[in-house]
Amino acid sequence: MSSAIDNLMHEHRLIERVLDALERFASETHPAGEDDRAVIGRFVEFFRTFSDRCHHGKEEDLLFAELRRYGLPAGQGPIAVMLEEHDVGRELVGRLSAMGSGDGPLTGDEREQLGIVAADYAMLLRLHIQKEDQILYPMALNVLPVEALDDLARRFERFEREEMGDGVHERMHALADTLYEC
Repeated sequence: MSSAIDNLMHEHRLIERVLDALERFASETHPAGEDDRAVIGRFVEFFRTFSDRCHHGKEEDLLFAELRRYGLPAGQGPIAVMLEEHDVGRELVGRLSAMGSGDGPLTGDEREQLGIVAADYAMLLRLHIQKEDQILYPMALNVLPVEALDDLARRFERFEREEMGDGVHERMHALADTLYEC
């Protein structure tokens, strides 16, 4: 397998781990705490920074562009489905963000909404990841020549350095560990 695709699949495993933590946090029945909103804010930070800016950024800006260059259409098929699901995910993270930015402990209604939004987001991302791992990435391995995959791996590294910034990737891994312990 290519290191570019390995990189994306490795990121999927981390995202799935944080989804586990989000679902666990959202389903726990514990007394309303002042820090619940802060914890939601940390989940939002991870999903916006790591899942969206870093992971989806590499897919949208680099992988999908390369696949289009080799003949896959952008307006239909796997690329179109992935882009639409990225947008739905952003909307759901926006709803989580709104809950995390309120004041005081979560209300009963907010706690119920948190459970719904967390479940919807986790289901969306798990199915999305499954489609990428089982359909899109194998397709990329079949369509893209080895040289293009090698170049993509180098561009992923440069993306993380230049677009994300030094240490951001590592900080997101550490945040994921913290969230998993919530």
